[in-house]
Amino acid sequence: MTSAEEFAEFAEAASPRLRRTAFLLCGDWHTAEDLAQTTLEKMFASWRRIRRQDAVHAYATRTLANTYLAHKRLKRTGELVTGWFPEPLVQAPEVEERIVVLDALAALPPRGRAVVVLRFWEDLSVEQVADTLGCSTGNVKSLSARALDKLRAALGEALTEPGSPGRLPRETHQSRDTCNG
Repeated sequence: MTSAEEFAEFAEAASPRLRRTAFLLCGDWHTAEDLAQTTLEKMFASWRRIRRQDAVHAYATRTLANTYLAHKRLKRTGELVTGWFPEPLVQAPEVEERIVVLDALAALPPRGRAVVVLRFWEDLSVEQVADTLGCSTGNVKSLSARALDKLRAALGEALTEPGSPGRLPRETHQSRDTCNG
């Protein structure tokens, strides 16, 4: 059997696995097919240099990973194809509703208000809020839970019902840490 025949046999057997792995890497079947094909092209070019045929699958996996990473480093200006449409725009709350929410927010203690604004308006992680405020992540979780409970009580059931546009997020983690300042 010639080396080209050996490679053809390997490629036929390895292609489905390479495509599945490539899909898990990139999340798109078309790109996965391209990555698997490019991997096989690179392997064919170096097929005679692959000394240990028992390590050929590991070599293929490594080549695929390197091909994927090189693909991600390329600057692409083309269209981004997605399988979903963006969410519809949410209607802006009525002026009265905004005033009620701002009043409830103003009634919170300063650190509780800061946590709520940073976590849910600025969309920072718990760790980022803790770094910003100079306290522990447990304290951020505790402050967030207490502040959200106060907001729910102040705003009543109209804004906290599931599915309501102004529904407040639920925070379940609590801690006894204290925050300095």
